Amino acid sequence: MTTRNDLAPLWAPWRMEYILGEKSGGCFLCDIARAPARRDRRNLLLCRGAHGLVVMNRYPYNNGHLLVAPYRHVRGIEELNAAERAEWMDLTARAVAALRATMRPDGFNVGVNLGKVAGAGLEAHIHQHIVPRWNGDTNFMPVVAGVKVIPQSLLSAYDQLRPHFG
Repeated sequence: MTTRNDLAPLWAPWRMEYILGEKSGGCFLCDIARAPARRDRRNLLLCRGAHGLVVMNRYPYNNGHLLVAPYRHVRGIEELNAAERAEWMDLTARAVAALRATMRPDGFNVGVNLGKVAGAGLEAHIHQHIVPRWNGDTNFMPVVAGVKVIPQSLLSAYDQLRPHFG
């Protein structure tokens, strides 16, 4: 059996920017929403709705991992008003359709982690995860080496998905 000490290092130089970069200490979803539209590609923001947004996860579980969030900084589903909830689901449907059209996954994991104990990395701003899944996307790397291989760059995936959000 392989132990953590036996694992080979995985070279991921793109992580250094995050590790050494200045941390805002605020909410990255609020920061992205407030940024000017000219920064949408840099921020991986695919769609701005009336009440929320669709953004790519910068540290994805799988290619095309998207987040759907309201603009309003709230913790729970029950805090959203009817218009926010309706658009949240509409943006989720649009995101799933865009992923189906561009990446042709075999299925999806769609869900919300409410609270740290439920796995929320950002507890204070509710957001929904959309993770495309393919038959066989769990290969030997996570099982044997404890790493996940993401075969497409974020900006390449952004450029592929962005036209589907008009």
